[in-house]
Amino acid sequence: MTNLRVLLALAAASLLGALGAMAAGDTPPAPPSPPPRPPKACATPEFRQFDFWLGDWNVVDPKGSVAGTNLITLEMDGCVLHEHWTGSKGGHGESFNIYDGATKRWHQTWVDGFGTLLLLDGGLVDGRMVLSGPGQGPKGEPITNRIAWEKLADSRVRQTWDVSSDGGKTWTNSFDGYYAKK
Repeated sequence: MTNLRVLLALAAASLLGALGAMAAGDTPPAPPSPPPRPPKACATPEFRQFDFWLGDWNVVDPKGSVAGTNLITLEMDGCVLHEHWTGSKGGHGESFNIYDGATKRWHQTWVDGFGTLLLLDGGLVDGRMVLSGPGQGPKGEPITNRIAWEKLADSRVRQTWDVSSDGGKTWTNSFDGYYAKK
């Protein structure tokens, strides 16, 4: 209780001093400035290379059939692109995409409601974001996934997903989608 009385007395004295100074025409001292903010960790141009994918999208296949919707948001102080996919047949999944400054490569971690996990790495290749990594085929066989996104002249984004079961010698397309903003 004694500590509380001392604190209250100090606070009252400080307040009275400030009021007295103001009554005498003096301006009370300005509050201290906040400490300077450190530079944003993800402010370099490399972190913005995939920003063309940001948005709320309708996705169709090359024939115009609806494939699903996709919402891509920028999160974690501008460091992470977060994907929220909903397929037209009810599937759904999410990915987290980040530029790794240490390796100078982009990384994607994808998960979905079917238990799929994809770990992809890569970067810009001729203006397209190309990420690839190992996976499993429908029978559990090892495959390589290669997914590419490119901004088209009409502001759409095209995503292709190719799969190889022979170490990248030959590729089969498993998805071809065109993103148009809602």
